[in-house]
Amino acid sequence: MNLILGLSLFLAGLLAVKGLLQVEDAPDVYRSSTRDQERRGKKEARTLARYNMEFGFKLLQKLASNSPQQNIFFSPLSISTAFSMLSLGAEDSTLREIKEGFNFKEMPEKDMHLGFHYVLHKLNQETQDVKMNIGNALFMDQKLNPQRRFLRMAKTMYDADMVLTNFQNLETTQRDINKYISQKTHNIINNLVKSIDPGTVLLLANYIYFRARWQYEFDPKETKEEEFFVDNDKTVKVPMMFRTGMYDMAYDSQLSCTILEMPYRGNITATFVLPDRGKMKKLEQGLQADIYAKWKSLLSKRVVDVWVPKLHASSTYNMKKILSRLGISKIFEENGDLTRISSHRSLKVGEAVHKAELKMDEKGTEGAAGSGAQTLPMENPEKIKLNSPFLIMLYQKSLPSMIFLAKVHNPSEK
Repeated sequence: MNLILGLSLFLAGLLAVKGLLQVEDAPDVYRSSTRDQERRGKKEARTLARYNMEFGFKLLQKLASNSPQQNIFFSPLSISTAFSMLSLGAEDSTLREIKEGFNFKEMPEKDMHLGFHYVLHKLNQETQDVKMNIGNALFMDQKLNPQRRFLRMAKTMYDADMVLTNFQNLETTQRDINKYISQKTHNIINNLVKSIDPGTVLLLANYIYFRARWQYEFDPKETKEEEFFVDNDKTVKVPMMFRTGMYDMAYDSQLSCTILEMPYRGNITATFVLPDRGKMKKLEQGLQADIYAKWKSLLSKRVVDVWVPKLHASSTYNMKKILSRLGISKIFEENGDLTRISSHRSLKVGEAVHKAELKMDEKGTEGAAGSGAQTLPMENPEKIKLNSPFLIMLYQKSLPSMIFLAKVHNPSEK
């Protein structure tokens, strides 16, 4: 009988978790390595960031083509991290399919995992202004008897926590896992695991949490209800934030869109991309991994009057169905090869769910206190009003690594 590997990707506010199953750790290759190894990790992380961006745009195009009238929000980094870690247990055509589907086929396995290790090491941070936690947890049946190498690599390269679980009692296990996830996400995600297929022996959870303050916050007193043009025939009323500030902006004539970059405190930037009316499909189809390099050459600092709708978007995706359309199917089938997880078990991925939530207000994301003053030159401001469907890309600037990607079709819908 084929046993099922339940894979769920959870995107939410989650604190770092201490694993319940102790694993013999290999040395941390960054904290105990040479500068050459550090530079190599950074090099691989930058290569990885480009491939991950390609995957994110490819997934956005697929989701938008299937549901052009819906909001879209997901984390390319979260999804890629989970499947890259899972690839530690894959062999042969199953491994090749994962690497090809996530655009990692040009990278040797060691370099891929090294790159993800560097990304996780650099992005996990907590300051007064920015808090980001990315991690993984493995809920493992007590009888699974996984390969020690898989456990060591998952812990060392991805800092995965190992939680011993009894999958023989599915109802109790489902309740315990949901309770565990709810506690770790401060009750943001509740009852995400709706059912667990009989035969499941391992469930993987990947999580990412981001909370930050705008470098220059909006004044809540300036927020007013205004119309948002969903399409030519429909408008909705939304709370629209407003401020005047110095921002990098540009217009891409080839993609018929305006680009605006709004920095958070720290090393994270939100890029808003507003297509001309009726040009969203053209923009979606034209997104490529080198788009940031192109936009960087066009951007210039200007005084800008900015109107941004307050947002609270939530999306849940059946990644098994979506990834199968992108050519990643063997890992979900009985002939998949995950023998590097357990050589004595026949495993397949039974469930892959990705849930994402985005809250954006005057303070930033998730809200915070404080304000930032800014001196502006005396010049007539440009005007950018995000009052029709637009894209948001949150990325870490130095790599640059795509953390979140969103299409806001109707900000009044949660």
